[in-house]
Amino acid sequence: MKKLPRISEAEWEVMKVFWNRSPASAQEVIEQLNPETAWKPATVKTLINRLLKKEAIGFQQTGKSYLYYPLVSEEECLRAESHSFLERLYGGAIKPMLVHYLKEEKLSREEIEELKRILDERKGSS
Repeated sequence: MKKLPRISEAEWEVMKVFWNRSPASAQEVIEQLNPETAWKPATVKTLINRLLKKEAIGFQQTGKSYLYYPLVSEEECLRAESHSFLERLYGGAIKPMLVHYLKEEKLSREEIEELKRILDERKGSS
């Protein structure tokens, strides 16, 4: 399996555009990010170039324009980031993380019921 690239927080924002809309030109990414960020066009182009070097995105050239598309899925990246987070903060153990969040976060009744349902499903498949 191909190793997933480490994607910075800023690069993640660019990737979200590609995951939602691809292929896309650099200009389309700039326009999409403009309301959410104060990034200059050169910043977005730099982030696109970094993602190309990391092989997180690819491109196709049509005349003088380039259209970019993701080479890794959002799900793959989320899985890798979750695993990395779990390793860094909790030594890879999920139970301490869950206990911490369940004690610290206020959960709605619906969220609690959903968690119970997921745990019951997992219990049944063991």
